[in-house]
Amino acid sequence: MISHPKEVVTRAIVRLVSVPGLDKQAALITLDNGFDHKKPNSFGPAGLTSLDEAITTATAAAPAFIAVTGKPYIFCVGADITGIPFLQDRAQAVELGELGHRVFARLKDSAIPTFAFINGAALGGGLEVALHCHYRTVSGGAAALGLPEVAIGLVPGWGGSQLLPNLIGIPGAAQVILQNPLTQKTLRPKQAAELGVADVLFEPADFLESSLAWAAGVVRGEVEVIRPEVDKDMWDGVLYFAKQQLDEKLHGAVPSANKALELLALAKEASFADGTAAETQVLADLIMGDESRSSLYAFDLVQRRAKRPVGVPDAGLARKVTKVGIIGAGLMASQLALLFLRRLQVPVVLTDLDQARVDKGVAYVHAQIDKLVGKHRMDEGTAAKLRGLVSGSVDKAVFADADFVIEAVFENLDLKKQIWAELEKIVTPEAVLATNTSSLSVTAMAADLEHPERLVGFHFFNPVAVLPLLEIIKGEKTDDATLSTAFAVGKQLRKSSVLVKDAPAFVVNRVLTRFTNEVFRAVDAGTPLSVVNEAFDPLGLPMRPIALLQLVGPAVAYHVGETLHAAFPDRFTDSPNLKRIVDAGLPLLVDDELNPEVLALVEGGSAPSTADEVRENTLAALAEEIRIMLDEGVVAEAQDIDLCMVLGAGWPFHLGGVTPYLDRSGTAERVTGKRFLPQGVAGVPA
Repeated sequence: MISHPKEVVTRAIVRLVSVPGLDKQAALITLDNGFDHKKPNSFGPAGLTSLDEAITTATAAAPAFIAVTGKPYIFCVGADITGIPFLQDRAQAVELGELGHRVFARLKDSAIPTFAFINGAALGGGLEVALHCHYRTVSGGAAALGLPEVAIGLVPGWGGSQLLPNLIGIPGAAQVILQNPLTQKTLRPKQAAELGVADVLFEPADFLESSLAWAAGVVRGEVEVIRPEVDKDMWDGVLYFAKQQLDEKLHGAVPSANKALELLALAKEASFADGTAAETQVLADLIMGDESRSSLYAFDLVQRRAKRPVGVPDAGLARKVTKVGIIGAGLMASQLALLFLRRLQVPVVLTDLDQARVDKGVAYVHAQIDKLVGKHRMDEGTAAKLRGLVSGSVDKAVFADADFVIEAVFENLDLKKQIWAELEKIVTPEAVLATNTSSLSVTAMAADLEHPERLVGFHFFNPVAVLPLLEIIKGEKTDDATLSTAFAVGKQLRKSSVLVKDAPAFVVNRVLTRFTNEVFRAVDAGTPLSVVNEAFDPLGLPMRPIALLQLVGPAVAYHVGETLHAAFPDRFTDSPNLKRIVDAGLPLLVDDELNPEVLALVEGGSAPSTADEVRENTLAALAEEIRIMLDEGVVAEAQDIDLCMVLGAGWPFHLGGVTPYLDRSGTAERVTGKRFLPQGVAGVPA
């Protein structure tokens, strides 16, 4: 029998409840692991066994109906993926798949009506157990619903790939099983009801009472549940289009996505038994594969390490922030103002060189607040409060009572030093000063200050509201109180913060600049831009190199490259072709294709490389740079670099960030003489 030695067991607790209008009682099975909502319910072997026993107990009571629900705010978030590393061989993975299928099928095959009362988050196996029930209600307060397995290198393995398309149709199923996971989206309760995943949506305040009454109506025949017939004529066409989209974006690099497509195709005509048997085999293959192990490693980084950053000083040292100052009122500064305003809900004041710029920045914040109200993501009362908290001025004296001041101005060291010198004469001695620099030295910036210990790097990624990473940079003299305050503010902003040493370009920009440097080294040597651009398709990166360069901005990339060239001239070179592109100011892509005018600018040498050579040389350069960064102590461990690349650069889960792939491919050992991660982590072989 498979076991998970560290499983936090989700118990299935049965109680019989009286429901008005029914002669018999109903059996209510509540999933509860004994913890609050911060530790969600999940299914490991013991949890599945508990559910199996609960179904037996409930059935024996001969109730009017059986209903499954969850503890407060949580239905169930799926399989306990922390147990996957304990699966030592494929046979154990098959056994786990078959166990889930057998237990869940009892709800589907039950002669007694079965209901799922989805009171909270329902993901993966949690949603699959609900899909096995004959009927489903959902609470408007449920945080998220979905089948996100493809995002972590797996597939819905307990019936989801077969049940969902035959319930809501193939377009909706493809969205939930493929599109949403690959874009890190889930369903909101209203969407789930509109798609037909749930039969009815109830308000959270009296959700259980409403669900019991509705279920009683169904059992009595007074409530008719009508589900549209699934259109199978469009099945093949939808999947053909989905396959084209996957090939275009991922180039075959994510096996789980293609396997999910195959299972969805099977669901059109296969019997449920055959379909779920195929699910089990596919799931077993993926569980034992490199991509799922890397994906689970990345998932663990995001869910655990990101919430417990390494090297953070005592939280008790953090100072309270009651007012925030922002130097600058451009787009980045205005985005920062909105973020601080929404999360901290304290006065936020912007300054800039003239009133017109200040007014434009404040107007941007007001416009974004109005958009949130229009999309029903903020109520008018909160919006009115936030509008009253944001202001602007051309006089830095408004920062006199600010506890936290951040600058977001042009990347020029002399300019930033001048700003801090002026500001130090205005703010209180306890005020924390933060720079949003992307590559400049925090230590150099603080060198002439009377209190250099209170300057800290606070590097956001654009767009500020979307990307969750925050690099917090410790200058040579930054003290613990400042660092602790910075991390406390980062947590309030709902960002994942990583402690970074004050080193050129920090983490994400340094790795990406080395990447871009090697790409243009090949271009300068004569490799066609088209070859270089497609060289990394086998990795399934979120963007090709030229699309990434266009997103970052060639001028910004070149500027960061200059900073790194000055620091490390042996590894970072100035590319004449990149300089020509920057000077021309032309868009790199036109209708998602390389701009012919840009292609005409490129002047190559006489030693072109193949796509494979470009990819191998670039990966070797990344391995070298990351090893140097770790030796320099830029971050505590390789895991922090992977976390930064996943959250700040969008590197995919199936690669585990960057170091697991460099280890598995042998690149790390070949280039640096050793691996980045311990054996067994993220599928790194012995």
